[in-house]
Amino acid sequence: MLISALPFAAVSASQDQANDQTRRLVRRIMLDERIPGLQLAVVKDGQIVLSEAYGLANMENGVLASRDTRFPLNSATKAFTGVAIAQLAEQGRVDLDAPASRYLHDLPAAWREVRVRQLLAHTSGLPDILDANGLLGGGSEAQAWTAVSARPLEAAPGQRFAYNQTNYLLLSRIITRQSGMPYERFLATAQFSGARMARTTFGDSYDLIPDVATMYSLAPRATDAAHAPPRLSHWFYDVPPSLWAGGGILTTADDTARWLVALTEGRLLQDPARQRMWTAERLADGRAGAWAGGWPVLNASPDLQVAGIGGARSAFVVYPERGVAVVMLTNLVGANPQRFIPRIADLYAPAPTAAGATPAARPSPAGSLR
Repeated sequence: MLISALPFAAVSASQDQANDQTRRLVRRIMLDERIPGLQLAVVKDGQIVLSEAYGLANMENGVLASRDTRFPLNSATKAFTGVAIAQLAEQGRVDLDAPASRYLHDLPAAWREVRVRQLLAHTSGLPDILDANGLLGGGSEAQAWTAVSARPLEAAPGQRFAYNQTNYLLLSRIITRQSGMPYERFLATAQFSGARMARTTFGDSYDLIPDVATMYSLAPRATDAAHAPPRLSHWFYDVPPSLWAGGGILTTADDTARWLVALTEGRLLQDPARQRMWTAERLADGRAGAWAGGWPVLNASPDLQVAGIGGARSAFVVYPERGVAVVMLTNLVGANPQRFIPRIADLYAPAPTAAGATPAARPSPAGSLR
């Protein structure tokens, strides 16, 4: 089932053809990947040229996905946190090159030389506050902080890329301290409001929020017999408020597309700040890391490609040099929509020839907050 509405902008014949090709591609992807529900938005030259919802937000009750259905961004939230830090830097309230300890005075001694930009790019060397079972120690957020802050650095700051959630917990605290308001209120004030993101909020599977898509997985339960065939089942995700900066946003493809338009038009950040935010962080040996300021860098130059990727089910990719951005949100863990977005982007603005392209390191497959 497809739900759409009048287009946001008049489209040319070529864009109309691209829209039709995209619709067919999305239907095929959903069938092949067994994706219950999906939202898609395409931005071209500052206009939303396609925004549609497909399938079911809730399988067992037959609830259709609509353009108002909220989907979790999970780790794609980190791009919003990157914008928040860049906004504070633009205002002179945060120095990206400063140690985080300038703003957070209770950091362990071994952590005090980690730079703000290294938190953004996962090159801090800090230990992760999450393990395979969730928060360290299996206790409260406060207990997890006590546990992680007692651990030594895992690498010298800037030495290597290693994805973890401690970085964004600290960035949330910096945003709160330097903005004078809670993290989520600063994002609502400095980003959601200006980009007209009326459907965007924060939460997880434990929160009672209307119009949120039910999450599913095709992975068998842990109690299933070995080699059990994949079957669709519920997927629960837990994002405590202290980790919202790393994965707490619930939103729609429409809202995310409006945010990307506001960002690329300079309504959220001026060009120099945005360009720095989208420049891959350099490691100590001079190599480009996998991330920039809150954004995975999928390709550096030419044809810059920066992304938000979360929970193996939501993604958006911006192609600034092509004037294209694509948002794809799904309710299937393992859908990994970043795999399909390049094919859609090529329909609206083909990629330049590969000669001379310099791909950056790909983001770690562990780059998701469930």
